[in-house]
Amino acid sequence: MPIRSIIAAALSLTLLGCASSLSSQQLPTSGTLYDYRIASPMGEPYSVNKLASAVADADVVLIGEWHSHPGVHLFQAQFLASLTQQNPNTALSMEQFTRPEQAVLDAYLAGEFGENTLLSETNDWPNYEGSYRPLVEYAKANDLPVIAANAPKDIVRCIGREGKSYLDKLSAEERGWVAKTLSDEDSPYKEKFYAAMFHGDETKTENQYQAQIAWDDTMAESIVDFLAENPSYQVMHIAGAFHVEGGLGIAARILARNPDLSIAVISPQTDDAKRHSENGDYRLIVNSLPPQWISKEEMNQAISSMRHGANVSCE
Repeated sequence: MPIRSIIAAALSLTLLGCASSLSSQQLPTSGTLYDYRIASPMGEPYSVNKLASAVADADVVLIGEWHSHPGVHLFQAQFLASLTQQNPNTALSMEQFTRPEQAVLDAYLAGEFGENTLLSETNDWPNYEGSYRPLVEYAKANDLPVIAANAPKDIVRCIGREGKSYLDKLSAEERGWVAKTLSDEDSPYKEKFYAAMFHGDETKTENQYQAQIAWDDTMAESIVDFLAENPSYQVMHIAGAFHVEGGLGIAARILARNPDLSIAVISPQTDDAKRHSENGDYRLIVNSLPPQWISKEEMNQAISSMRHGANVSCE
């Protein structure tokens, strides 16, 4: 089954920020899923430290990820350490924590309670321990700020069902958990989303795009607001690859809010055949994940199970 069709089906539930971890390619015959290599936009091999030096002048470093890829997460932890060694004023910003969780996250980083409380009082991702714990613990040990950058999942799901008019139902406190403005005008990012997502229902696709940009605009606004209060800091932000690739998504929304900020983008990929990046991103080259399913029947069964777990009231 074509990968585009698989992605389109998965996006009807999770949108492209999370679906980018899927791959139809087989594992390579050599190497491990922890292996990675780095290349400049022009194809020059880089070490982690050389990459940190190359982006030293960027206000924001956006790292696209496949949410369950061991090599990507290993790189993130090692790269955060390298950034911090060259600039102690480094902040970690995460898609995996949401704005209403900021106080809990801050209290954990301050040592007020243990990890069990952190995970029980936040909507922790199921792969937190293996994928995101190393980042949070490094930040905690080195007194780095961690930005809970994202909008709450339930609100975003309801926007996906009803469009951004759903925001009018929220209390003042809840409305503050989502960016003040959602940028739904025509753009290359919107074209890219529709090309991967469109299934014949214009209203449904538009609502799903509104949900996607609720994530993008909220994460962008969170980063811009942090830098306005902490201008001496560099922010490393992690999010699904679709949110950052090619300077679209979050990067565009950051620049719309503050065009004076400089941004570097690091995107994962498995294709090492190209000699340079077509969109100016630094390249994080990793081995392919195993396919999530190999038949349409298996895919439909998995998506049906996901749908049953996504019952959210939007009243």
